[in-house]
Amino acid sequence: MRALLAKIRNTLAPPASLPAAARMERLSDRRGLPAVDPGPQAVVKACTAWLCAAQDHSSSHDGGVARDYNLLTGWSSSYPETTGYIIPSMITVAQRTGDAALHGRARRMLDWCVAIQFPQGGFQGGKIDSLPRVPVTFNTGQILLGLAAGVAAYGAPYQDAMQRAARWLRDSQDADGCWRRHPTPFARPGDKAYETHVAWGLFEADRIAPGHGYGAAGLRQVDWALSKQRPNGWFASNCLDNPLLPLTHTIGYALRGLLEAHRFAGRADLLDAAVRTATGIANAVAADGYLAGRLGPDFQPGADYACLTGSVQNAHCLFMLYRLTGERRYLDAGRRLNRYVRHSICIDGPAHARGGVKGSFPVDGDYGAWAYLNWAAKFCIDANLLELELAREAGDA
Repeated sequence: MRALLAKIRNTLAPPASLPAAARMERLSDRRGLPAVDPGPQAVVKACTAWLCAAQDHSSSHDGGVARDYNLLTGWSSSYPETTGYIIPSMITVAQRTGDAALHGRARRMLDWCVAIQFPQGGFQGGKIDSLPRVPVTFNTGQILLGLAAGVAAYGAPYQDAMQRAARWLRDSQDADGCWRRHPTPFARPGDKAYETHVAWGLFEADRIAPGHGYGAAGLRQVDWALSKQRPNGWFASNCLDNPLLPLTHTIGYALRGLLEAHRFAGRADLLDAAVRTATGIANAVAADGYLAGRLGPDFQPGADYACLTGSVQNAHCLFMLYRLTGERRYLDAGRRLNRYVRHSICIDGPAHARGGVKGSFPVDGDYGAWAYLNWAAKFCIDANLLELELAREAGDA
């Protein structure tokens, strides 16, 4: 199936008018993954440096992180949603390395998020210069993760913004737990099971400011999302654009939200639901770590490229499940996923690519085509840091 899909993609190859850098990257990817695995430590360092470059080179010059570097158009403007959840990763690396400059970068991201918050507490969808500029549930939940991390690390300056975002999410939720009032204008309309990742933001806010019903609202959404889960763990209504073939990116969102709900509430049914989804994902990971960028209702491949973001997101979730269950298959599958993505990362190439993580491998796959995505680098950092932790716990080299 992979060979057939690749043949179709090659038949539909883009014209030779592509910029030279894009043509070269596409040609390189068509030859297959590079042979060298830089290793988790080198990749964490390189991806962190790339995110610093993305903050410095954002075309909007505002303290946020550029959404991407696109081989066709260059650096983009800042992206509020993902800047929000890059903040916890930047703080984590800063704390582990003692790098005061990284703390300064996290504070600039936080200050920018506070400055662009709507008075009612929500945050816009899309890039900072995208229209329409309206508050969006999902984006607010992701920025809430950053605000909660900011309060935990730096205290009072971010408390009010966190509370307003959490209240806005709590109060805009429908009675059944789903959020429908403030959808993104940049994705296909419809309910989204992957907003369990929004619920996670509420769990973090509840830990810092209990007694406001934030965690209870998050659990209502997760319970609603479970009504979309099939017995084999696959979720309906769980994609940006194609619910029948969801991206591994949004599958990873949904799974992480389940795991965080279990971590918050300790409910066995939530762990069971996460195990079913994770087992389907682990079984879909090839021996070389390849995971198709879209997965159908039986977790069968639905794309001829890897969504690198989804691969590292799901690797992180599989590592979390390994810690919870002790099941070696989750650890092994997570390592294979991480290794595949690391092979795709250049740590000593051109400045725009060094430490960047592409949306797709090959680069012209239909998720984040031709671009290095800031959230791909963020999730790659997270997954490789957790892999290193597990190795240390096991006494591995």
